Amino acid sequence: MRRALFFCSSVKEIAPEYNEAARQIVRAACARGYEIVSGGTVKGTMGVVCDEAADCGASVCGVLPRFMEPLVHPRLTRTVWTDTMSERKEKMREGADVVVALPGGIGTMDELFETLVLSKLGRFGGTIAALNIGGFYDPLEALLDHFVQTNMLTAADKARLHIVDSVAELEELL
Repeated sequence: MRRALFFCSSVKEIAPEYNEAARQIVRAACARGYEIVSGGTVKGTMGVVCDEAADCGASVCGVLPRFMEPLVHPRLTRTVWTDTMSERKEKMREGADVVVALPGGIGTMDELFETLVLSKLGRFGGTIAALNIGGFYDPLEALLDHFVQTNMLTAADKARLHIVDSVAELEELL
């Protein structure tokens, strides 16, 4: 089974268009037969992703460190427990065909950057995308451009991250 991994916010009080975009892309991934993988908690967009995938009848895998057990989403098809956050990221990526960074904070950035580094090192072969709803990832794109301009990153390595402005563009990468 193909796997779509979603990195996303654990914050509830975010712009509604971010969660609506999450619902749309999860529905599209479910319609294409993907198992949906996320951090597996009830919090913020993670909860939205799990709810939407469950509503679609998809397999929903949550990966959580044991200390987050009180936050586990009740509608997961499969739960993978880890001991650390580092192990969590590794387990979430296992077998992922596509990784999508939805709007999120420092946890999402940590997950995204580690995945990009692993891609650069040939240790992750899936597609990596960031959904730039409302220009959310414009500052990240500017930072990556700065890295390229200062030779801290090659243009080819920057191109490993597909920053897309709409759910429709993201659907093309599924």
